[in-house]
Amino acid sequence: MKIKSVQAMQLHLPPSESSHEPRRPAWAEDAEVANPMSRFSEYKRHRRLWQPKWPGVWVKITAEDGTFGLGACSYGRPVAAVIDDHFAPHLVGENALAIERMWDMMFRMSKPYGTVGLASVAMSGVDLALWDLAGKLQGKPVYELLGGPVRERIFTYATGNDTNWQLELGFKAVKLACPYGPVDGLWGLDQNEALIAKTCDLVGDDVEVMLDCYMAFDVEYTVRLAERLRPYRLKWIEEYLIPEDLDGHVAVRQRLPWQTLASGEHMYTPWPFRWLIERRALDILQPDINWVGGLTAARRIAEMADSAGLTVILHGGANQAFGQHLTYAMPSMPWAECFVATAPGVPLETARIPGTPVPRDGWIVPSSSPGFGLEIQEEWLVPFFA
Repeated sequence: MKIKSVQAMQLHLPPSESSHEPRRPAWAEDAEVANPMSRFSEYKRHRRLWQPKWPGVWVKITAEDGTFGLGACSYGRPVAAVIDDHFAPHLVGENALAIERMWDMMFRMSKPYGTVGLASVAMSGVDLALWDLAGKLQGKPVYELLGGPVRERIFTYATGNDTNWQLELGFKAVKLACPYGPVDGLWGLDQNEALIAKTCDLVGDDVEVMLDCYMAFDVEYTVRLAERLRPYRLKWIEEYLIPEDLDGHVAVRQRLPWQTLASGEHMYTPWPFRWLIERRALDILQPDINWVGGLTAARRIAEMADSAGLTVILHGGANQAFGQHLTYAMPSMPWAECFVATAPGVPLETARIPGTPVPRDGWIVPSSSPGFGLEIQEEWLVPFFA
């Protein structure tokens, strides 16, 4: 079965009416979160002040018999242009099941303008659509194509600072967004510690607590904050450095041998993960399946980590069907992250693509329908550059 068309799309879901009124706004609407731009005062207050306003991108790949697969990625027009203008003409006519071949083609043809970054995101959308198509053509869920489930269900943790709401939903592990960084000095250290102390007191001894630092720190600040927080026994601290500072990751590892370290959501392709694995700079690798190069790239990272005795927990792996299926099938992926975007009192289902399961009491099981099990109607999709 050959590929008939590859196209970047926008998804327009039909409007839904929710009968659930939020008890209060979601934490992310106004909370300060330490970030790479915190050193610039005019952009420090909130990430939306500087992040691009590009919409998401969906990829539709149609086979000769009319069967189509869907994948999702990010970053709007630049990514959609890579897909439509460059990748698509070379993938049409290829064997629809030759996923590794097509991944390698995209990886190599993007070399003149740089594979890591936006091209890697474009590869992710195409790759995920190919896996969805392969599952539909064979009448199997993607996790069966990967060898079948390695666990009965997936443990999920919640990300966000509405901890009360996450506990009400049944999560047994929570990850906080760190509010302050190096520019906030000793006061910021005090405030970060106060947040952790308050959260640990709230959740008790039976709920794990983690901290996400969103590329906001340098080596020195990471070490100082970790030493402050050592009495609270955080399960891990995450993404404390910009992803390009690979040597800095090694330095943090050397200075904090007792702290579990995690990172990787803004790293692209398997190559930086191989570098970090070889140097044992991280304990937990966190690729994003929609950015790193798709399921094909994330699976390679999981297999490398498994051979090294390390753990992989996908960034946002429980929020979409793509990450759920890979996590279900990989021995090195014991947990999945669920970013809780809904306001307290609003069910998780309201923020999900139809056909995507949601965690129940901190556990999740992927859809057993063919492909990724997404229930997206074809008429909901329109060409990105219509």
